[in-house]
Amino acid sequence: MKLLFKGGRVVSGSGAAAMDVLVDGETVVQLGQDLACPEAQVVDVTGKLLFPGFIDAHTHFDLDVCNTTTADDFATGTKAALRGGTTLVIDFACPNKGETLAYGLKLWHEKADGKSACDYGFHMTIDDWNEQIRAEIPDMLAAGIPSFKMYMTYPAMMIGDRDMFSALQELGKYGAIAGVHCENAGVIDALIAQKKAAGETGPASHPVTRPNVLEAEAVASLLRMAQVADVPVVIVHLSTKEALAEVRAARERGQRVYVETCPHYLLLDESRYFQPDYSDAARYVCAPPLRTAADQDALWAALADGTVQTVATDHCSFTLAQKEAGRGDFTKIPGGLPSVESRGILLWSEGVAKGRITEGRMCRLLAENPAKLYGVWPRKGVLAPGSDADIVVLDPNAKGLLTAADQAANVDYCPYEGWETSGVMEQVYLRGQLVVDHGAFQTGPQGVYIPRKPGKLD
Repeated sequence: MKLLFKGGRVVSGSGAAAMDVLVDGETVVQLGQDLACPEAQVVDVTGKLLFPGFIDAHTHFDLDVCNTTTADDFATGTKAALRGGTTLVIDFACPNKGETLAYGLKLWHEKADGKSACDYGFHMTIDDWNEQIRAEIPDMLAAGIPSFKMYMTYPAMMIGDRDMFSALQELGKYGAIAGVHCENAGVIDALIAQKKAAGETGPASHPVTRPNVLEAEAVASLLRMAQVADVPVVIVHLSTKEALAEVRAARERGQRVYVETCPHYLLLDESRYFQPDYSDAARYVCAPPLRTAADQDALWAALADGTVQTVATDHCSFTLAQKEAGRGDFTKIPGGLPSVESRGILLWSEGVAKGRITEGRMCRLLAENPAKLYGVWPRKGVLAPGSDADIVVLDPNAKGLLTAADQAANVDYCPYEGWETSGVMEQVYLRGQLVVDHGAFQTGPQGVYIPRKPGKLD
């Protein structure tokens, strides 16, 4: 089936231009002005913007953590993603210590295959390092996984500096890359012990025990390790102005450093933790925690000037009942926020519509840059001849409202409850098929696994 999108403006990393788009089956075949194709079904997108499908390279679906399991599995999480314009998610396959990477990959395929509404890929978590794991790295690349995740905090996941350095060197041999969660675990533990000893066990203690400088210290430590290993790294969910300074310093030394941040660090601040009602505060617990208005300003500036290259969500959703597990002990609150559904419209409404970033910058942050960095360019991340026909039709003149009652995510609250948006995601096409129309799903699960190759973002 052929579709001809007429009257819209196509957005790329360099800006927006008036162009028609011709799609044949799953693929974009032509772009240009005043295109004609008698056998094609015309889709009138006059006054609308056509973005390439967004990529969310940081989600956690069907993840066992904190003695519970995330509220969103691949069925509900990818539906929420599609509704927000995301046509490809890259989730984290997480084998436990003592398990093989192959086992983790098999498990995540079982979780996702046949259930995903949008296309999907996996990063592989390295929370153990030994000769068995080392030997599996080439197998992961052969399976389409050129990106990995390591942690500098959480005992169940962290592997220590020696093993992290060895892993970075090994990944570098294959052109693979690691994203790293950067926080200083030891000092955080000491601060937590102090708060508990003082009887300060509510959500307000969460940000106090994870201050800005501990993220910056961990980022600096990682970047010096990467400097010696001579490999690029990704700083995931960077949240502070101090960490940005460490990234800039490393780049001045000639290092390749890629940076991701998340919508909640751009739009929500730490005052949420100091609300008197436990439930109102606990729902915002995530790690790193929400920061200050000054950090938000620094992050927006870093988006605008290219210091931060991607915006992902770290979507890790829990119901309010699940968040109750930490009442009386803030360290037991399952950490994470749902935002895979709201990321795109928030970046448009709070970013482009308010003049903080351009249309082209939004496209780079949500589509072009992650496609290049994670090895799916130019199949994904761009509307061009030969690319997948993943198309987001955004109406910049419509008004929207974010509410828990109107969301596909399997969670009973919305972090942005009651926010009015400038613009709405009117339609979403996945490989040429209309999958969301004015918020309503048009198909069942259509997602396929997307194998990736080592990528590079200049």
